[in-house]
Amino acid sequence: MLVKAFASAVYGIDAQTVTIEVDSGGPVGPNGKPGYSLVGLPDNAVKEGYWRIESALKSVGFRIPRLRIVINMAPADLKKEGSNYDLPLAMGILAATDQIKPEALSEYIIMGELSLDGTLRPIKGALPIAIQARKEKFKGFILPKTNAREAAIVNELDVYGVDNISEVIGFFNGTQELKTTVVDTREEFAYNQHHLSVDFSDVKGQESVKKALEIAAAGGHNVILIGPPGAGKTMLAKRMATILPPLSLKEALETTKIHSVVGLLPELASLVSERPFRSPHHTISDVALVGGGVQPKPGEISLAHNGVLFLDELPEFKRTVLEVLRQPMESRNMIISRSRFTVEYPANFMLVASMNPCPCGYYTHPEKECVCPPVTVQKYLNKISGPLMDRIDLHVEVEPVSFDTMSSENLPVESSEQVRERVIKARMLQLERFKDYPEIHSNAQMTTKLIQEYCQLDKLGTALLKRAMTFHQLSARAYDRILKVARTIADLDYSEKIQTEHIALAVQFRNLDKENWVQ
Repeated sequence: MLVKAFASAVYGIDAQTVTIEVDSGGPVGPNGKPGYSLVGLPDNAVKEGYWRIESALKSVGFRIPRLRIVINMAPADLKKEGSNYDLPLAMGILAATDQIKPEALSEYIIMGELSLDGTLRPIKGALPIAIQARKEKFKGFILPKTNAREAAIVNELDVYGVDNISEVIGFFNGTQELKTTVVDTREEFAYNQHHLSVDFSDVKGQESVKKALEIAAAGGHNVILIGPPGAGKTMLAKRMATILPPLSLKEALETTKIHSVVGLLPELASLVSERPFRSPHHTISDVALVGGGVQPKPGEISLAHNGVLFLDELPEFKRTVLEVLRQPMESRNMIISRSRFTVEYPANFMLVASMNPCPCGYYTHPEKECVCPPVTVQKYLNKISGPLMDRIDLHVEVEPVSFDTMSSENLPVESSEQVRERVIKARMLQLERFKDYPEIHSNAQMTTKLIQEYCQLDKLGTALLKRAMTFHQLSARAYDRILKVARTIADLDYSEKIQTEHIALAVQFRNLDKENWVQ
């Protein structure tokens, strides 16, 4: 008997439906064992599923008959990876051997890894699979209960979370009903958006640095913080995501898809409602950062999509790792090309980096003396290439906070919510400005043509910028960055035109270029 069941393969951050064709019949093999053949480019994890399926069925009172069984996983030229195919393979075998009713099997996408006792383990990529299932008009999606809320984000699709294979068998035989999982996506998304674990009000002092981070958040600019150890660089960076505009529902879905594919969503989670904050260790490899590998999956820059990628102690990262950042920082996506596949991952992240000014860390400290000679300081800074530094819009010097400032109880501080309100207003101006450019959402994404149109300067502003370019020996890319930052500062001031003071402040945040750092 020939039957068809349906599963799904995640490729990049999207899913592709896999048809599982099961044909049973004929005598057993000459050695007395069932003739079991699985074709369609399955990897070892899929092939080993036979033993999990056999034990799981035995534990719930069913079995794999001693017949010749041929299973084809189509399309046959797409490699099938992982243990998520255990449950659909088991359902196909049961239907082909008349142990469950096959009539409704083709109406559902089925995914799940089986334990030997028949219980189901969590899967990866439930959200993109559910999106593809709805697109192809499947009636429902059967998967482990742990992943049910994640898949239930997708409306117009019945999502059934199950704990044991016996529930699925009973469902198809009509002896057991499964309860659909329902998630009110908008209500839950709105509820979880304003629960912040850290806040800008935790940071005392550092007003100029806070202003720089506000500018970065308002325009989507990359920023680097340079200062001695203990000055508060990491503390400030960790609060960057709290002043960014809240995720839109579309951005939340994109972010959740990526985290779903990697398997980073917590159990019983649904939408990612806060902007991601990723802080990889400096020993990370270039593949782990940008994605790819033997079994391709998103890297840290894609996990930071729509959020913040924080690289602490930037010069300690390997040179090759830092250089692979250059292309995605400009294009805001990452294309992994190999001989057998090409995968594209989104990577629209804001880079926040921090570093000490020298190996000992005290080159700019107002009280402690630096023991590094100028040559050592320059060599340390040269670990970061000029092209990469040019792609960082704001270079901010962080000085230690005095005891009086830290111990003061009456020092006025702004909360993340107050700063975020100004950032949102500036972003709204930019959305209106770029409404005819669907790929442009912030000042940091402006093309050369848009810079010429929206960043025009008066004579005083032009003269000031010319002097700064000459004195700091800045590149043409840095020139564009200064204009973009000045446009953002003007937006925060609700100024239609860029004023001289806006250019001056934007130039001030470029004074850490390597050429002028070591005196």
